[in-house]
Amino acid sequence: MMETCRLLKESLCEARFVVALSGAGLSTAAGIPDFRGKEGVYAKGLYDPYKTFDIGYFRQDPSHFFRFAKEFFSVYDKIRPTRGHLFLSALEREGKLKGVITQNIDGLHQLAGSQKVTEIHGSFFKGHCLACGREYPFQWMRETLREREELRCECGGVVKPDIVFFGEAVEGLSEAEDLARRADLFLVMGSSLTVQPAGFLPRLCSGKVVILNQGDVNFPQERTFLRFDQPIDRVVESRAY
Repeated sequence: MMETCRLLKESLCEARFVVALSGAGLSTAAGIPDFRGKEGVYAKGLYDPYKTFDIGYFRQDPSHFFRFAKEFFSVYDKIRPTRGHLFLSALEREGKLKGVITQNIDGLHQLAGSQKVTEIHGSFFKGHCLACGREYPFQWMRETLREREELRCECGGVVKPDIVFFGEAVEGLSEAEDLARRADLFLVMGSSLTVQPAGFLPRLCSGKVVILNQGDVNFPQERTFLRFDQPIDRVVESRAY
């Protein structure tokens, strides 16, 4: 791994427009399980993907999602950004990183200090009533789910956190595509590139693509400049950020 780390450092020094795509694997070291990994939420059968994250099913029966949300909110106070999050924040302060495109909904990039974050799958940090459109903040949703089993607006409608469900359009896609096309170094951190359209973004980059992800990745080997199949924190701690 020493040689690939050396090449990564050289590439970061030479690059003028670095872009990162982050997935659930970046946040596992913070204590947030991923979805498709060997120890992920789906593999363990903890939550049914369709019943939990499909917008059509949510409108019919939101209880499955709120069971997931209740657990997420219960552990949120305990989680902190990982070395990988801090690594990207440092690259942004250095002027190297021009944007983070994230599939994650946990807000850890912002907690780490990143400013240029495109959350294509939305965020848990605010929600809206599906009936009247009223906005609700993160604190209200967290406190309400501590005492209740679902989120309800004063009008009686269901309050849905502003995350993107299956069946909904992703957010900020044109901005993400523009970043990918302009990148001379594209970092994939903690994503298997299975979920579309996020998985297609590295293919828009004409520069170097570096993948840091444990497990299989849906990306051509011949297009991959560097590949790390180790924990992300172990890779990035080799450089003083």
